[in-house]
Amino acid sequence: MVKNFKMVAKTLFGMEELLAQELRQLGASEIEIGTRNVSFEGDTGFMYKANLCCRTAIKILKPITAFNIFTEEDLYKKIYEMPWENYMDVKGTLAVNATVFSDVFTHSQYIALKTKDAIVDRFRDREGVRPDVDLDHPTLRINIHIDRNICTVSLDSSGESLHKRGYKVESTLAPINEVLAAGIIMLSGFQGQCNFLDPMCGSGTFLTEAAMIACNIPPNLNREEFGFETWPDFDVDLYEKIEDAALKKVRDFPHKIYGFDTDPVAIHKAKENIKSANLQDFIEVKQQNFFESEKENDKSLYIVFNPPYDERISLTDVENFYSSIGNTLKRGYPGTQAWMITSNMEALKFVGLRPSTKIKLFNGKLEAKLVRYEMYEGSKKASKQ
Repeated sequence: MVKNFKMVAKTLFGMEELLAQELRQLGASEIEIGTRNVSFEGDTGFMYKANLCCRTAIKILKPITAFNIFTEEDLYKKIYEMPWENYMDVKGTLAVNATVFSDVFTHSQYIALKTKDAIVDRFRDREGVRPDVDLDHPTLRINIHIDRNICTVSLDSSGESLHKRGYKVESTLAPINEVLAAGIIMLSGFQGQCNFLDPMCGSGTFLTEAAMIACNIPPNLNREEFGFETWPDFDVDLYEKIEDAALKKVRDFPHKIYGFDTDPVAIHKAKENIKSANLQDFIEVKQQNFFESEKENDKSLYIVFNPPYDERISLTDVENFYSSIGNTLKRGYPGTQAWMITSNMEALKFVGLRPSTKIKLFNGKLEAKLVRYEMYEGSKKASKQ
């Protein structure tokens, strides 16, 4: 019988419930929601599947041991005693990442360095040679988590952060993180049931994530590599079975996903990224000023966007810019759910519409609000406003 083991999926603030739901739908058991993480159980195949299919996970960690430590020497000794030769070859490379919540251990980089020293010293003492450190493309990524005196050692099965989907070949100023974009679309309730518009699309992240959600395409299908692929026990046949099974669940999308931007360079970049994701059949982008646009037809529409931040709008224009958003939605987009994320809380006052939903998120380190404006048809629209 295939053995289940505990894993921890890391995510962004506000995405924990979404991630738990994703894991549940994929077939995880023993799901527990934490802060910026969800723990669960599954087997090796499920670990592969979670990396491939979770839209709101940043990392999938596999804890291998936990112990009490009271001094740095405790840490060194316990790490040194672990059978690292089971997890990597001496010719391989490693990288260590640490997070600490402790009064005794306060410097995460020092903890990472101490861990690395213990591992390479064990190899040198046993085999006469030591593995190298490679922070960019190691064969083994190790995660150390210290909470007061409890140290948990995990293998990082994802490798690079899972927001790096592999389709983004071009980037604009302050692009939105792919995991945050997917989470926002999922929070909005869009699942491919109608048309979708990003009226300030930049490099096309919302559009690409929306198309993958609408077609049920695994979000990390375009990645070159996951961390687990360099592990000694990587089962390539099992991974290919998991991938094939996920691809059989891809569905057609009968509606339209489209984006505007006033910047021709952004439009070019969005087109390159969409092409890289093989989604050009589902997404249209064009150079267009949202404030001079209106809804194409009377069908239902989801609008999701991330308006430019203060460094891209001078402070004198913020009031005018945000009031133009409200006016355009009122005038041109009846029968629409409009979702917008911004970290400029003052600017929201100028939209001139009352949001029906407000959700606290973080865009990078900036606290942000995701707001929903419901634009009704006809008299209901007028009475609401």
